[in-house]
Amino acid sequence: MEMLIGVGALVAFVIVVLVKTAVVVPQRSEYVVERLGKYRVSLDAGFHILVPFLDKVAYKRNLKEEPIDIPAQTCITSDNVTMEVDGVLYLQVVNSRQSAYGIENYHFAAAQLAQTSLRSAIGKINLDNTFEAREVLNQQVVDALDEAAQNWGVKVLRYEIKDIQPPRSVLEAMEKQMKAEREKRAEIARSEGARQALINRSEGERAEAIALSEGEKMRRINEAEGRAQEILKVAEATAEGLSRVAEALSMPGGHEAANLEVAKKYLDEFGKLAKENNTMILPGNLTDVASMVATAMSTLKQSQGPQAPVAPPGA
Repeated sequence: MEMLIGVGALVAFVIVVLVKTAVVVPQRSEYVVERLGKYRVSLDAGFHILVPFLDKVAYKRNLKEEPIDIPAQTCITSDNVTMEVDGVLYLQVVNSRQSAYGIENYHFAAAQLAQTSLRSAIGKINLDNTFEAREVLNQQVVDALDEAAQNWGVKVLRYEIKDIQPPRSVLEAMEKQMKAEREKRAEIARSEGARQALINRSEGERAEAIALSEGEKMRRINEAEGRAQEILKVAEATAEGLSRVAEALSMPGGHEAANLEVAKKYLDEFGKLAKENNTMILPGNLTDVASMVATAMSTLKQSQGPQAPVAPPGA
């Protein structure tokens, strides 16, 4: 019975020792093992057996990317404006031994160095550039941290500013400035619109004046051409009439008909003259119609050239 108890105790002791010395390292992790207080080995992912009572796991390191929240801090710009700035830092352990023995607490050290680097970077720029230069500020913090973290076995991947909170008075001043800028742009847009409208109206009036002048020019040209055509047609008609009169005079009985027509016209026009005027100057040979007709026919003969003599009426 005592022997069984002893065997059971020995088995229990062996099991406890195995549990204490058997180590399973998760994926993307490393364990730093010390033997009698001195670094012995870094265990990667998998199952490992340590030497009982000599080896122990001193540090456990996660090789995944780790985000670290950087609390808000007070920063002063180059133009002496105070603001609250916070951010988030992303880093990764690349050497578990250095992260264990290179620094006491790399999380705390990285956070503190990120804050001091950010204060230094913001102190070199003014307030207006702070909001526009986030990428530059982030890169400056990463460069400063990465240089220092080389001895810690840590790689700084990136830093992102989460929020920049200026004082309330500064925010009110910025809002007023933005409002003034918007009103300025609106006024410029209105003035540009009015200017363009004036230009458009002047161009329209100019085009209208040109069109009117062109229309007036064409109207006058058309009227001149119309008058010229009218004069030409009248001249042609007159020439045609005279030609036909000449032909009629050369025909048998033509001169007698012309004498009769001239006498008739003479009497008609003289009758109109007596109706339209109260005072008349009468020729001495008023009753001598034959003489008047002979005079008209003589003029006509002279215009036609040499003709046979025409006997006066009553001769």
